[in-house]
Amino acid sequence: MNSLLQPVEPGVAKNVIELKLRDIAQLFNSLDPSPFNEKDLDHDAEEFIVSWARELRQHKELRLLLHLENAPGPPLAVAAICDSVRHYFAYRESINRLEFRQLLKQGRTSLLIGICFLVGCLLLSGWIGQRTRPGAFWDIVRESLTIGGWVAMWRPMEVYLYDWWPLKRRGDLLAKLSRIQVDVRVEPR
Repeated sequence: MNSLLQPVEPGVAKNVIELKLRDIAQLFNSLDPSPFNEKDLDHDAEEFIVSWARELRQHKELRLLLHLENAPGPPLAVAAICDSVRHYFAYRESINRLEFRQLLKQGRTSLLIGICFLVGCLLLSGWIGQRTRPGAFWDIVRESLTIGGWVAMWRPMEVYLYDWWPLKRRGDLLAKLSRIQVDVRVEPR
């Protein structure tokens, strides 16, 4: 973790993620030229917030409490910080939703190709079984076609049985973070 970001011991409330910063600039990616309300969060800060949110996921709503050593500026700056954090996680949620849709589309395409290939292999295997004399070579060819057809179904089964879960869970977590309540406390050294 970035040495500038320091976790704070969890407070009394179990749904609070606390982060201690020297100033608010540490929360955001310094290389991002976007306007303040559209800036990306610093990678370490994002990972810290997401990992704590993942552990606190049983709670309905989360709070992010930022402890700052230096004041962020005029009172509007605090509102902008809150909006900026929520905006960032809403943006990440929309990216995650896009990835989820692309995964399901890829799964549908893979399923269609896999089914066609499986049907072709099984038909060819059946045709070989009817047209040829029994023998080790033709048995191996028939079994190879059957196995090859089922192996073609591997990727669609992987997508629909396993790959979508992590994206769905991350999307739910990012949706929760896009509604997070952000509080800023200035705590002089």
